[in-house]
Amino acid sequence: MPTISVDKYDLYEALGQKYTTQEFEELCFEFGIELDEDTENEERPIVDGVQEPPQLKIEIPANRYDMLCFEGIALMLNIFRGKQPTPNFRLVQPASGALHTITVLEDTMKVRPLVAGAILRNVKFTQKNYDSFIALQDKLHQNLARNRTLVAIGTHDLDTLKGPFTYEARPPTEINFTPLNQTKRMNGEELMAFYEKDRHLGRYLHIIKDKPVYPVIYDSNRVVCSLPPIINSDHSKISVNSKNVFIECTATDKTKLEIVINMMVTMFSVYAAEPFTVEPIKVISDHNGQTRITPNLSSRTDTVEVDYLNGCLGISESAESICKLLSKMALSAKPSSQDPNSLVEVTIPPMRADILQRCDVMEDLGIAYGFNRLPRMSVTKTVGAPLTLNKLADIVRLECGMAGWSEVMPLILCSHDENFAWLNREDDGTTAVRLANPKTAEYQIVRTSLIPGLLKTIRENKGHSVPIRVFETSDVVFKDPAVERRARNERHFAAAWYGKASGFEEVHGLLDRVMAMLRQAFLTHDEGLTSGKQIDFAVTPSHSKRDGYWLEPVDEKTFFPGRAAAVYARLGGKSARIGEFGILHPTVLENFELKYPVSTLEINLEVFL
Repeated sequence: MPTISVDKYDLYEALGQKYTTQEFEELCFEFGIELDEDTENEERPIVDGVQEPPQLKIEIPANRYDMLCFEGIALMLNIFRGKQPTPNFRLVQPASGALHTITVLEDTMKVRPLVAGAILRNVKFTQKNYDSFIALQDKLHQNLARNRTLVAIGTHDLDTLKGPFTYEARPPTEINFTPLNQTKRMNGEELMAFYEKDRHLGRYLHIIKDKPVYPVIYDSNRVVCSLPPIINSDHSKISVNSKNVFIECTATDKTKLEIVINMMVTMFSVYAAEPFTVEPIKVISDHNGQTRITPNLSSRTDTVEVDYLNGCLGISESAESICKLLSKMALSAKPSSQDPNSLVEVTIPPMRADILQRCDVMEDLGIAYGFNRLPRMSVTKTVGAPLTLNKLADIVRLECGMAGWSEVMPLILCSHDENFAWLNREDDGTTAVRLANPKTAEYQIVRTSLIPGLLKTIRENKGHSVPIRVFETSDVVFKDPAVERRARNERHFAAAWYGKASGFEEVHGLLDRVMAMLRQAFLTHDEGLTSGKQIDFAVTPSHSKRDGYWLEPVDEKTFFPGRAAAVYARLGGKSARIGEFGILHPTVLENFELKYPVSTLEINLEVFL
């Protein structure tokens, strides 16, 4: 969960009351947030000769985007304490009567197709609320916007620009401007090279670097406002002295775009000359049907059953009492005109993007009522049950544990070489899911086998006495164009035996034990005995009489020649290869830095469901 640092005494001033640390901690607990730290009695940094004021570090739920800044925390706590009503956010027309517009060109579909904007008029910034304004952008970028991949925010001094605006996609060499806090003009390619090693902006370059065109916002004089999602222009940068603020957001996700623009304007419209008012902008985007007025500050209305709310919390409040309690959570509610005693109509303000379903309303009611006041309930009827696949995996784990094997849980990500080259296997390009932008060479792909994880575990523990017997029951991932997400999980079971002897018979015995526990009989060639008109009987491995499993020799580079077998199973009349086991090839042992022989086993468990 994100942690927000706020000036302790500024917050107390905004709340109109001073608290001891314990009192404020209790207030946070009642509201469903947590005071992580009070720095007043700790050593604080000195900046420009002045010691940093005491900070309250408050842990906020990840879905409460409206509380990612000082203004949001103060507003919500004041509403909760009954010191302030829920604000009525309004869109107001400009004095000229004509809205500013952002015209979106069709080429933006190639890179970032969506845009929204708003204007805050006659804002009164101080250094503290200006810093909070910038910090909220960073928090939204890191949290909801997924490091600017989904949404990027740009803020500008409107007095330095002239509308109408256009949102275009241009080749990087055709975009020329002076980036924020720089003095030299650059084109798109020069800018990418300039910021490549920048600790802050360098991590965002990959979002558009390889695109044929870059998104860019121009004003009517062809002055560049921003190159989203990388950086704004120095020409329109805002400062403490800015009065009229133009906010633009570009995105690849419409839902996230609307939430982000709403958070920016609802939190800081309090500093406008007329508090809680926002000047809208018209987005003209006919090519994709996204022409609209932004932001959309209309409230949503939902109807919730009184019995549902009371039943979930174990209370017996009337509709009127529920409405009064919900007002403490910035939700306006009233008894429904359809059935005043059984239904309540809940109006959800634009900054409460976390309210999605009636269960969210129930949670807010529980907070307003007081979790400590809720009666204790014993739940005797549940619908929860383990997934069949997990239940099967747990049975296998139990059997292996009782057989004296130790369970390990390596990471699901591994390097490409560990998954293929180190096992003497080739990558055909259609098997493994690759990470687009891996941070290290150690985590490049999602594993397609459990064996590398077992061998790495043995390598890191080879100082222990031998033999080492480990197993894992977990998922591997394969590409699969037939499914919607283009990949599928598959539950596997694998085991590895490491010791001075090969241990081939050990993993063979473990396979037999697991199969016996799964009630799969071992089929021998004798069961395929057939006779005809000829005098001699012929033995053929048809295995068609009953279900079960059998082994066949395989020659794979992963294993020592002549010391490996494939495991086949016949279930419901259908035969398939479900795995293999054997003694690993010496080159595999060398790759994983193992000096003793290793025998491994791996099978697919999903065929037994």
